[in-house]
Amino acid sequence: MSSKYTIGIDYGTDSVRAVIIDTANGRELASSVFEYPRWKQGKYCDPARNRFRQHPLDYLEGLEVTVKDALFHAPSGTAAQVVAISVDTTGSTPVAVNREGVPLAMTDEFRENPNAMFILWKDHTAIQEAAEINKLARSWKGEDYTKFEGGVYSSEWFWAKLLHVLREDNTMRDAAFSWVEHCDWIPAVLTGNTHPLSLKRSRCAAGHKAMWHPDWHGLPSEDFLVTLDPLLKGLRERLYHDTYTSDVRAGTLSREWADKLGLPLHVAVGVGAFDAHLGAVGGEIKPYYLSKVMGTSTCDMLVAPKDAVGDHLVKGICGQVDGSITPGLVGLEAGQSAFGDVYAWFRDVLLWPVENILGKSSLIDEATRNKLVRELADSLIPVLSEAAEKVPVGESGVLALDWLNGRRTPDANQELKGAIAGLTLGSDAPKIFRALVEATAFGTKMIVDRFIAEGVRIDGIIALGGVAKKSPFVMQVVSDVLNMPIQVARSEQACALGSAMAAAVVGGVYKTFGDAQEKMGNGFEKEYLPNPENAQKYKNLYNRYKQFGTLVENSGLN
Repeated sequence: MSSKYTIGIDYGTDSVRAVIIDTANGRELASSVFEYPRWKQGKYCDPARNRFRQHPLDYLEGLEVTVKDALFHAPSGTAAQVVAISVDTTGSTPVAVNREGVPLAMTDEFRENPNAMFILWKDHTAIQEAAEINKLARSWKGEDYTKFEGGVYSSEWFWAKLLHVLREDNTMRDAAFSWVEHCDWIPAVLTGNTHPLSLKRSRCAAGHKAMWHPDWHGLPSEDFLVTLDPLLKGLRERLYHDTYTSDVRAGTLSREWADKLGLPLHVAVGVGAFDAHLGAVGGEIKPYYLSKVMGTSTCDMLVAPKDAVGDHLVKGICGQVDGSITPGLVGLEAGQSAFGDVYAWFRDVLLWPVENILGKSSLIDEATRNKLVRELADSLIPVLSEAAEKVPVGESGVLALDWLNGRRTPDANQELKGAIAGLTLGSDAPKIFRALVEATAFGTKMIVDRFIAEGVRIDGIIALGGVAKKSPFVMQVVSDVLNMPIQVARSEQACALGSAMAAAVVGGVYKTFGDAQEKMGNGFEKEYLPNPENAQKYKNLYNRYKQFGTLVENSGLN
């Protein structure tokens, strides 16, 4: 019997990756990565305003380059044995489209307009709009459309983002027929059906970020939306009513994309989903195990049987949606708005004189200078980690809050800022770095505690992503703070692997995600066990972290 392969495509914040996977055993035949060139140049972004936009051409160019390159490096004849493709992306990352489903940034009029770009997940320009949604949901005497989203709507999500753009940009408002999530647009492009009213929309994206739910037959009512802002009048009917889980086929490759990629026309294309959700699948999530995708931010995923969750609503998380992760199970999402980004911020602060003084010094030649700057940048966090690991728990007195990019869970509030307390003249870089790592671990514990307090048990922790693979120091601190073992998924690319697993179901190789996980899973490479002595010490520090957070949040200083 001939082998059957699937392609998983994983759109991250900085790049897109394509992997070709053998469905029989999960073996990776080939992979390819493409960094977004416009994003890398900082185009269309304004970090001072928390505006982060990406051009659709970065996505399309990356799609073509990575798939073709992966096929080029795969064994001869691989393309003919590919049965399906599935895609995961960041989210909520929506874009305004015209009547044909073309993102406005791909039209001449809006080619350089940031408001016509995809609004990246970490764009926080819509804080005011999120606050208005939350206020109206509680006061308008109708359905509380946020209740399946943890009861708090975030500026990182669909409705807040599109409303902000509609208010800010009159020309965009007149040209935008509808809006499409990144994870919906790529499958639509691949299948040739980009029409906003007929392309298949992701249950994952709609349920967690757009307040879609079957209880109110789809999206929030027209009355609610118009009360929020008359600019939204009529938009609901130009979006969607139905949504689909990622075991559903969006279609097959169009002639255009089959020719571009060098694949057969019969290749199935799955309905898309968010990266963390399919990453959890690739990391072999199972009921009541918290799957932590640990990168620049975290997404914490948990699945539970529908009859166990019932009508119970977990407060302050990023939603609970039937089938959003594993079809047939309720998916619950939480997360931290900054995790690895916290460490990267501190690195960049320390590197400022390196880049601005050493980087311009005339005492050494340019080639040596550039090499030194790169070496310092690459080695700083590993060296800091090594030194911070030697600082005994609680000895430094430094305490930090991890809200440098706001707070996602529990209880989303993107207006919050980070803070550091307990500094003295003896507070050196390793001690401050340790406090920042502990803060991100305490943020993780806040999420675990919220699930448990809301009656959702957690039987174990599965970690995946860059931080989980590369930072033993961070992982040990998180294990100590949680006082729980943490299993690290072996796969280097769990999100792309999860997409390939979904594609194996879409392509008819397996009936369920569980079947695909059993055959294609890569298992776990390491387990971190808590240090009992440190775990005990962290109980007191965690209480101080919570007190500090309450003080800062209520002080008005944010």
